Amino acid sequence: MGDAIDLQPVKGMRDFYPEDLRVRSWLFGLWREVARRFGYEEYDACVLEQEELYIRKAGDEITGQLYNFEDKGKRRVALRPELTPSLARMVLSRGSALPLPARWFAIPQCFRYENMQRGRKREHFQWNMDIVGLATVAAEAELMAAQVAFLRDAGMNVGTESPDIVFRVSNRQVLAHVLNKLGIEGERFAQVCVIIDKRDKIGDEALTTELAALGVGPEPTKRIIEVMAAAGHGQAGLDAITAVVGGDNPGLKQLGELLTYAEPFGFAHLIRFDLGVIRGLSYYTGTVWEVFDASGGLPRAIAGGGRYDALMELFGGKPVPMVGFGLGDVVITEILRDKRLLPPLRRIVDDVVFPMAAAQFATANRIARFLRKQGRVVLVDYSERRFKHVVERAENVEGAANLYILGGNEVASGKCTVKPLGKDAAKEYVVTLASLGAG
Repeated sequence: MGDAIDLQPVKGMRDFYPEDLRVRSWLFGLWREVARRFGYEEYDACVLEQEELYIRKAGDEITGQLYNFEDKGKRRVALRPELTPSLARMVLSRGSALPLPARWFAIPQCFRYENMQRGRKREHFQWNMDIVGLATVAAEAELMAAQVAFLRDAGMNVGTESPDIVFRVSNRQVLAHVLNKLGIEGERFAQVCVIIDKRDKIGDEALTTELAALGVGPEPTKRIIEVMAAAGHGQAGLDAITAVVGGDNPGLKQLGELLTYAEPFGFAHLIRFDLGVIRGLSYYTGTVWEVFDASGGLPRAIAGGGRYDALMELFGGKPVPMVGFGLGDVVITEILRDKRLLPPLRRIVDDVVFPMAAAQFATANRIARFLRKQGRVVLVDYSERRFKHVVERAENVEGAANLYILGGNEVASGKCTVKPLGKDAAKEYVVTLASLGAG
């Protein structure tokens, strides 16, 4: 025999046993239902893309996190680390034939070679919702409202009293205007954004060091840190930011419009304006936001989104208004588990048919076929085990409502015993095989 194989999945990857997949399917079901209610259509794209789709965005940290390689045709390819560039490629491919605005959603599996910690793997699924072709900030508000709807459906408190979540919201134009006055623009702006996006993780000292390496001096760095500290809830937060960046800043108008649109959606109380929110990807052009657990129990964003109107230009197309978000399954599952909001997702089988010996297998399969035609979930237990063990498994493992018992004498007399299962189950009773399509 050869050497034993490693039974663990590749580092950072996950296996989904049936009990794990029940949770994943429940979560995906909520995502799909919310997207459907908001009028979005589902799509998907290639999990393997041309490498250049990701490395052409200057300054992006994601470039160093790619699972990339040369395939057998000598092409440079990468497992998708995110779906947005694929969406842009697909929209560009359709051109003017695509009616706009388009509202699309997807649940892709994405891969990034990152440092792992709680709430972060090297692969994850995420819920993406995007609007293509709508320039108004109402698009951002609609997408945030969809996120709130999901979190509410998942059991989280999104009301006005001690809500479980907070939206940290900023606008790239606010920062761009400030940095432009400091002489930081173009590709250098994108590189600075990647650095200051890490401020919460690395602190101001390390931030200063990394900015200095890009040639940003002490005074501009001091101004950047001052601006990053501007934050606050609702209108008070907007006023605090205005006091720091000045009323002539063009991004402020969009933040004010977003707050106005959030009111009728019912989530304005969840917004905290925070210029420290940058989002590391260089293609964001306007509103950016992240959703956090307000308790701080898991200090990773539940979701992040933003406007990326210039992304199509990076791929040789004309600018198209685009905005979207991604909400990962790893973080939200951890938070829902911590809050004990994951439902009890037992395996559910309606009926178990138990032939007590091989001679009754054919009759058991006729009954199972009859019941399945009624739309019921049916399992045939071929184990020939002791009756006590069959009942325990049917009730406690399979979650069945009924156990159909086929003994030799019963089948010979054209009958079957039905044993209802569960805590408050009725007494067992006898039915004819003919009534079950096996007479």
